[in-house]
Amino acid sequence: MDFWPEFLGSSWGREFVAGGVGGTAGVLAGYPLDTVRIRQQHSSEGSAFAILRRLVAVEGPSALYRGMVAPLASVTFQNAIAFQTYAILSRAFDTTTAAKDPPSYRAVALGGIGTGAIQSLVLSPVELIKIRLQLQKTNQTIHHTGPLTLTRSIFQTQGWKGIYRGLFITILRDAPAHGAYFWTYEYMREKFHPGCRKNGNEGFRTMLLAGGLAGVASWICCYPLDVIKTRIQAQVGPHSCHGIVDCFRASVEREGYCVLWRGLGTAVARAFVVNGAVFTAYEMALRCIYIRQ
Repeated sequence: MDFWPEFLGSSWGREFVAGGVGGTAGVLAGYPLDTVRIRQQHSSEGSAFAILRRLVAVEGPSALYRGMVAPLASVTFQNAIAFQTYAILSRAFDTTTAAKDPPSYRAVALGGIGTGAIQSLVLSPVELIKIRLQLQKTNQTIHHTGPLTLTRSIFQTQGWKGIYRGLFITILRDAPAHGAYFWTYEYMREKFHPGCRKNGNEGFRTMLLAGGLAGVASWICCYPLDVIKTRIQAQVGPHSCHGIVDCFRASVEREGYCVLWRGLGTAVARAFVVNGAVFTAYEMALRCIYIRQ
């Protein structure tokens, strides 16, 4: 009977619940655009609108949500790790600031970089499963019905190495991206609502805009790495590509340097929607928890 009050009374419990609420809101808000982005990155099927129209016409609207179970199932744990790790690291990198004051922007950026690297250990296999399911077509010879059957298949044929394919490039992408992500959010919310980093009284619009801009900044700074990561993790066999440099060289030779930015418009649009939803839901959930206490 006393579990929830005690759980929500701890910093970890509050971050876990609020992170889960924020992450779920983000997945639901942006998943269709994420499916379109992945298809743009993986092949030259045309514009985002052309891919969207063809996908819905050939495979139905449900194809836009294919593979959503994997990130949805892990998002609470993943975001709890991200926000709690960020809270700890941002304080660890700024020992001179009083606990009642917000950490410096330098500590915010360094905390974000560390958070991105640590979170990649959870995110990399989840994204691999998600990408494989998003690119799966209904007429394929081997058709996986969901994340569990696909995960089992990868384990049976490739083991842990197959599940963690693309881990290093995920770390290379997420470490700087999360540094830009948290720094932009903290900087922009303070610009939109001076003093809010200390008193936490910013409004809904401030949270939405600051979160959206943070998402856009994080994607722009790491997008070429994300394209290569998608192509590495989308491969179903070990012989198509021999690492990051080989995949980069092969992609550029076949399709030019513009391939590294393919789908950026879709990613930016999705990032604004998703991260605006994430931070807004996260902050609102924290406020509700504090009010109930």
